[in-house]
Amino acid sequence: MPERDRVLRVDLSSETVSRERVPEAWLRRFIGGKGLGARYLYDGLDAGTDPLGPDNLLGFCVGPLSGYLPGETRYAAVTKSPLTGGFLDSYAGGDFADRLVGSLDDCLALLVTGVADEPVRIVVEGGDARVEPAETWGADTVETDAAHPDAGVACIGPAGERGVAYATIASDAGDHHAGRGGAGAVMGSKRLKAVVARGDPPGVPPALAALRERDERAYAEGDTGRWQAAGETIESVDFANEVGALATEGWQRDRFEAADDIGIEAARSAAVGRERPDREVPGGFEVETDAGRSVPRGAAPMTLGAGLGVAEFDAVAALGEHCDRLGVDVISAGNAVAWAVRAAEAGRVDCEVSFGDPEGARALIEAIATGGTGPCEPGVADALAGGVDAAADAYGTDDAIPTVKSMELPSYDPRAAVGMALAYATSDRGGCHRRARPIEWEAVADGASTSDRVAAVVTAQNTRSALWSFVADDFAGEPLWDGFGAEWFDALGYDHDAASLRLAGERVWNLVRLFNAREGFDREADELPPTLTEPVTDGPAAGDRVEPAAFERLLDAYYAARGWDRDGLPTPETLARLDLDAVADAETPVGTPPENDPPRHDDD
Repeated sequence: MPERDRVLRVDLSSETVSRERVPEAWLRRFIGGKGLGARYLYDGLDAGTDPLGPDNLLGFCVGPLSGYLPGETRYAAVTKSPLTGGFLDSYAGGDFADRLVGSLDDCLALLVTGVADEPVRIVVEGGDARVEPAETWGADTVETDAAHPDAGVACIGPAGERGVAYATIASDAGDHHAGRGGAGAVMGSKRLKAVVARGDPPGVPPALAALRERDERAYAEGDTGRWQAAGETIESVDFANEVGALATEGWQRDRFEAADDIGIEAARSAAVGRERPDREVPGGFEVETDAGRSVPRGAAPMTLGAGLGVAEFDAVAALGEHCDRLGVDVISAGNAVAWAVRAAEAGRVDCEVSFGDPEGARALIEAIATGGTGPCEPGVADALAGGVDAAADAYGTDDAIPTVKSMELPSYDPRAAVGMALAYATSDRGGCHRRARPIEWEAVADGASTSDRVAAVVTAQNTRSALWSFVADDFAGEPLWDGFGAEWFDALGYDHDAASLRLAGERVWNLVRLFNAREGFDREADELPPTLTEPVTDGPAAGDRVEPAAFERLLDAYYAARGWDRDGLPTPETLARLDLDAVADAETPVGTPPENDPPRHDDD
């Protein structure tokens, strides 16, 4: 069992490969995965670096516990986002992640810079890498995977080659995606078609076998494991619709009358099997489509189904599979189509696509990913390739489709759960429901206070930052939360306890805040989209909205809990407590302590 304490660097401009040892202090403070990737990104990029330029860094990062933990092995794609202009970490699991861990051997990351003269692939094996010509440029993600039957493959499709700002990195024939924020566009800008991992998955060391068996069982028998086994993430459709939080037809309503036709029962009826059926907690539902096979996740029926008014599960699955083959994020793509429909209805653009029209949606997504006009006037698809905010800027439309830091929101509408609004607004990579999901309890809670909401968001953000530095499956990682993985690290000989791991999660969150602050992000970047301040018109949440003044008070309380000043910048005291004071460079804005104690709003 090799000690993972090195990184592989590949400069595509010179086609050189080098290995280097990770500084010991970085391993201690940032662990791996998200944390270590953020440290290399902060150290290696100047403020204002072009996300699609040769100096941007793209990391394929794992952690010291990758391949050993219960659940699905995952990797982190870490880079500067072409969609938001800020920090990006995106995750995917499956066979590629397993084989990447085995291929990296004693390395925690593959760090890629530069731009190749011609399309290339990087082959990783035995803790080393080599750069080879890529013969699959122009192919979709399924075709590219099929060209490497003896390896794990992470690749881009046409969307990444074209530089779509929300292009994904696809693995396992498009079943898994590092989806949000455009890591696939960064890969395409480097003319990197694929990373090919030829190593075998690591076996579980004897020292960890008992822990693995115990926590795998705890995961399978716990609430999250049973929920995943019963319905995977598609059950989110039914939950969101029931509580009145399912954004429908371009965020115009919060319930979808045909939710039953695209939810969990529809998925079960359509399924021909389950992904990884031999596991105690199987993966997603496998369904057949005209193009082959698809494994739709919860985001597809929520965003491509309810979000676009598409009421047939087969049509939603086919749309999702089309996105997967093109290598485009389903959440951003669905919101892009919804924007086009609403802009056409308002007379701002000429676009022959409507809600409930899967053929029109498919044609527009195809045009966004590959070029052409699709069902819209020239220019619309090109503008939408840059994201909803870019299209709104180009055509002068209003803020009908909500974004945070230019990232389109998933279809959990937070107007029935203001804590979820805080989670979206303060997410370190833009509008994201994976950093914290207080909506799971808040939508059905009675009388949650400001302090309840703030504590839930801060705790979840810190916890997931730590888990994604391990790198753990955040579903299966729940059994680790109480002890916070300390037993695992102890078994491997690492000097960590539960307190130091919790502190590491908070440290990583603040490091990313420093990175984003250096790129110009401040309190304004944490503001709520105007759409969410308008009341819900029907359903259980009718009349609910996020009241702006109340949200500002909530944001103040969040900043105070974080040890940030009113502009959202970590204070010198916070940086010193987290051992980040020596990290912040001269270009990074740093907060000032408040003159008085912040006001309390516990009874809001």
